[in-house]
Amino acid sequence: MSTLTLDEVLPLERAGWDALCASRGGAFYGGMMTDDAVFVLVDGSALTRDEVVASLDGAPAWDGYEISGARLVQVGQDAAAIVYRARAVRDDLPAPFEALMSSIYTVRDGRPRLALYQQTALPR
Repeated sequence: MSTLTLDEVLPLERAGWDALCASRGGAFYGGMMTDDAVFVLVDGSALTRDEVVASLDGAPAWDGYEISGARLVQVGQDAAAIVYRARAVRDDLPAPFEALMSSIYTVRDGRPRLALYQQTALPR
C-alpha cells in the first residue's frame, strides 16, 4: 500500500491551484516537482520541470478554481495518483477552462513530490 492518502494529496493539488491564482506557480511547482517530472498539457505539449517553472513565471493569475470528484489511485509503495475534474476561470478567457486532471505523487526524501501531471480536455 502507498503511504500517500487522498487527505494528504488533495491539499497539495489545492496548494498548486492557489499558487496559480497568486501568480506563484513557478516557485511552487519548482519546489514540488521531482527533477525528472513532466507536465502533459491539453495543447499536446510535454514540459520538463525547468520548462514548467519558466512558463509559469509571469503567467496570468487564475481568478478562481473548483475541484470535484477527487479520488486516489494507489500506484505502488510510496506512490499514488490523484484524479479529479477542475474548472478554472480567468477574466481574459472567453470561457472557463475545464479538464480532467491526474497527478502522480511519489515520496522522495520523506515528502510527497509531483512526478507526472496530465490534463485531459473535457468536451464543451
